[in-house]
Amino acid sequence: MRTPPFNIITRRGFLDRSVKTSLAVALSTLVDIPFVMKRALAEGSIGLNGKKMFFIWLRGANDALNSVIPIRDPAYASSRPTLQILPDAIDYAASGPADFPLSSSDPASADFGAYHYTKAIRLGNGFAALHPSLKFLASVYNAGDLALVHRVAYPNQSRSHFDSQNYWENGNPNDDLSKDGIFYRTIVESGLANSAPLTGVSIQSALPLILRGSDAAMTNLTDPTRYNLLAVPTPAGDSKSDSALFAANTYPFAPKKNRELLSLQYENLQKTLGLFSGIDFTETGNQFRDDEMTDNDTAWAAANGGKGYYLFPTTNIKNGGWRRPDGSNAFNKYVVDPAMQGFFTNLKAAALVLNKTDAIIAGTEIGGFDTHKAEGTLNGQHPNLNRVIGWSMYALRKYFTLFADKAAWDNVVIVTLSEFGRTSIENSDLGTDHAEAGLMFLGGGGIKGYNKPGGSLSGVHNCGASDPIPWVTGSSGSMFGVSGRYLRRSTDYRSVLGEVIRKHLGATQNQLNRIIPGYADPNEKLLAGGISGVDGTPIRGEIGIL
Repeated sequence: MRTPPFNIITRRGFLDRSVKTSLAVALSTLVDIPFVMKRALAEGSIGLNGKKMFFIWLRGANDALNSVIPIRDPAYASSRPTLQILPDAIDYAASGPADFPLSSSDPASADFGAYHYTKAIRLGNGFAALHPSLKFLASVYNAGDLALVHRVAYPNQSRSHFDSQNYWENGNPNDDLSKDGIFYRTIVESGLANSAPLTGVSIQSALPLILRGSDAAMTNLTDPTRYNLLAVPTPAGDSKSDSALFAANTYPFAPKKNRELLSLQYENLQKTLGLFSGIDFTETGNQFRDDEMTDNDTAWAAANGGKGYYLFPTTNIKNGGWRRPDGSNAFNKYVVDPAMQGFFTNLKAAALVLNKTDAIIAGTEIGGFDTHKAEGTLNGQHPNLNRVIGWSMYALRKYFTLFADKAAWDNVVIVTLSEFGRTSIENSDLGTDHAEAGLMFLGGGGIKGYNKPGGSLSGVHNCGASDPIPWVTGSSGSMFGVSGRYLRRSTDYRSVLGEVIRKHLGATQNQLNRIIPGYADPNEKLLAGGISGVDGTPIRGEIGIL
């Protein structure tokens, strides 16, 4: 067999390699600059303008069609005979705010508690609806602080959990060699990596790829209430071992490659844990409460000084109105399933870090979205996860508004990430399988959501007949745009993150081209949109959420 000439390369391949080589040279040059000079030489205002980002990873692939529902597409109901949410006796074609269903405070009522609102919640864009388990999003939406971006994916979408999570985090779809993350590169571009004690922080089992890179150390905590400066297992209050090791690490080292990096990382560790020591991560410190009567629970509010529910439901008693004023317990007044309370411990910790320190990016993750079987209609696996999303956004808005320190709500953007969506047609196990386009939730005081000045009249994007790339109804419409069973993307997830990183965090366009290399490739159309030169799909580019 004749071997192809080794020196033949296509024009596209040449351009692709040239862009990647230029990026590598630029980053390596930045890395070689002494740490103390990087901030002075950095472009933009990342980390200097007070703007911050909070991320929540929805691991396992969220079912977008069971979160934001195309209620006026007749193909929705016919494709999901078991999973479908029924419409209410209202006009879903009407424009206006989202309906906020107020549950009764009477345990005898059929509509008692967050778990018993049964109909699709009108979003007021004339087409879409919220799953009833997301009811607490309605008030965030009506404040104009929420953007729901449907049909989000990337070119040549992988339906492998591992691969697609990898591509969402490294910002280079279908590139398995890129081992650093979008948020890591954002911190590097700020010039603050390794020169500030806290820049990027995650509270979860391990540091996610999106914050990982080889030339700077981000911070991950598995349990913020259990840490030790040097991880020496000594009895509580016994600092002798720590003191000895700490003193040993102050002696100078002989000059050697990377010694500066190691020394700075150790110094940052000291400062980080010093900052953490001033934050109350304990359950006793979880006293953050809503400032209004939550969920129309008049009896609970009257017995609790007129205040609403706890924002971070980490125990049964702090989980909505579970503990009634007469001392009895009511399961139906939980705001989230009790099995999800551990997640809210991490969510609270990440919120505290972002609010009490100079960290630029912080977040956490929740799993369980791989809903192949018994996904659930009004209750069950996916509705319970929806409740986590809805209450998280509601609670974070209240926390960064009522208890703001270094992270005011107007200066924070919350973004959810999930590797892909799920099949439009339910399977024989009453679940859904791996698919393509999904949904991103974005919240923040700076979000141009419903009726916000300078924004659109709706906070829903890509789930309506009047969108720039309209939702086409019917059995051959948008729900079946790929392989007759998957939603086709109309927005690239990188355009959503790119808009946040540039307009909110303060990156320049040149910085963004390095953070998300697809912006530097004219084939990708990430900024202005057009026909993707990668796979020929029409995409919107940045959609104007900020």
